Amino acid sequence: MSMYPEIDDKLMDLEEAVSRFIKDGCQLAIGGFTIVRNPMAIAYEIIRKGIRDIHLVCHSHGQALDVLLGAGCVKRLEIAYGGNGRYAPTCIRFKKAIQQGELEFEDYSNYQMTLRFLAGALGMSFISTKSGLGSDLLNFEGFSKETRTQEKVANKKFAIMQNPFNEKDDKVVLLPALTPDVSIIHAQYVGEDGTVRIKGLTFADIEQAKSADVVIVTCEEIVPRSFIRLDPDQNTLPPFFVDAIVKIPYGAHPTGCFLYYDYDPKHLNLYKKIAGDDELFKQYLDEWVYGIPNHDAYLDKVGRETLFKIKANPIVGYAQGLDRK
Repeated sequence: MSMYPEIDDKLMDLEEAVSRFIKDGCQLAIGGFTIVRNPMAIAYEIIRKGIRDIHLVCHSHGQALDVLLGAGCVKRLEIAYGGNGRYAPTCIRFKKAIQQGELEFEDYSNYQMTLRFLAGALGMSFISTKSGLGSDLLNFEGFSKETRTQEKVANKKFAIMQNPFNEKDDKVVLLPALTPDVSIIHAQYVGEDGTVRIKGLTFADIEQAKSADVVIVTCEEIVPRSFIRLDPDQNTLPPFFVDAIVKIPYGAHPTGCFLYYDYDPKHLNLYKKIAGDDELFKQYLDEWVYGIPNHDAYLDKVGRETLFKIKANPIVGYAQGLDRK
């Protein structure tokens, strides 16, 4: 008998989750932010599976975005910002792809991307805002006319109209909704009933998940129903939103996961050194992605000493005394 009968049909490993739900050409949303809660373990599995032509949509992102781009998985991107904090103010492979014209790309503000996911979650075709008025975000479009004929690509970046409820000059911006085929988020907890709880900042993860057709949650731990019921206001997603659950401790490494572990400065510095060189980046993928048979082997390669150093103090939620240089 399964340990978790209520979610037995949703529990799966990385390989099954990717094989079942993530296809060539899909529109994919990934949760987290820069170097916080990136769904790294499943991003590596997407690379190993050789998924191509992904239309990636993100609030703002970092390491997972960069490795997926560098590995050739992404054809098209809509995002506000891509960076790895102090280790790469702009994601290195992301920057290179833009400069070399290898990526179909359109940018919005963080707030605008959140609103677009919110519109999708609410079943709306578009959403209105004042955000962007007076900025260059509304002066440039990134996608070509040909790209705008593709499925799940809006026929224009935005529209500006007069507020119909005000006779005075009152312009508003209309933003197209996002409804990804798949959304992936990494959470600290999933209850034995399938309830998801993210601790710390949620960024746009909730809106992303609610706007998607399929939601995959990777998590640090599966917890009893009594734990989930103890503080119900802390819960993030009800079970009916979730299609796949993958228990994968350290599944966000080398990015951090509040209360469990910090980001890994050693690995992020390594990545910073090699990511700008095509040959070195290829070697990195061979060593850290293609050459790793499973997640346990990945953690063995990271090493117990490093995992101990980045282990979070459960009181403050991060690793105190960690050398972040």
